[in-house]
Amino acid sequence: MADEEPERLRIDVWADLVCPWCFIGKQRLHRVLAERELTDRVQIVHRAFQLDPGVTSAGEPVVDHLAAKYGVTRDEASAMMDAVTEAAATEGLDYRLDRTVRGNTRDAHRLVLWAQERDPDVAQALLGDLYSAYFEQGSPIFTTEELVPFAVDRGLDAEAVRAMLTGHAWSAAVAEDQSIGRAQGVNGVPFFAFDGRIGFSGAQPPAMFSAALDQAFAGHP
Repeated sequence: MADEEPERLRIDVWADLVCPWCFIGKQRLHRVLAERELTDRVQIVHRAFQLDPGVTSAGEPVVDHLAAKYGVTRDEASAMMDAVTEAAATEGLDYRLDRTVRGNTRDAHRLVLWAQERDPDVAQALLGDLYSAYFEQGSPIFTTEELVPFAVDRGLDAEAVRAMLTGHAWSAAVAEDQSIGRAQGVNGVPFFAFDGRIGFSGAQPPAMFSAALDQAFAGHP
């Protein structure tokens, strides 16, 4: 009788779709997993975390929002964004933060969570598509009509996606993820939890991801 395949190590990732460091952190995690040939031994679970769940100023350029939020000029806000763009470039990402606009990410989270229940791998690919569209192309990812094409590109049924998004399904799951995260001390994203035992916040250097994986696998059945 063949040996049973070992249970995958679970990695919960609290993130927001408009968090530039979340995409960078995702890239670093996946790169470390690939380099160490661990991709097939983990299960990555997206957990919703909205940095600004009450945002209503859809379409406002992010650079203008940052300038107002921090009391700086538009040029100074652009310089802040340039520093993030440089960090993204180290992971092969071509950020165009000057094109990004604000919007509420609740529906994007709902879509990823819905897809995740059906196929976790498809959900991770979809998440990467949404990040890339927002940060590298400056495309909005907030409304039903903006989100449906991404789902269809990943083989999901357009009408099923549209029906889900136009209703209230998975809204409670988004709120629950946020509450669970807060209860576990997640105050900012990205936040990575390995096997429910080891966690850290931020898009840390690859060495920290590798060390966390070593520690997690050491205590994993």
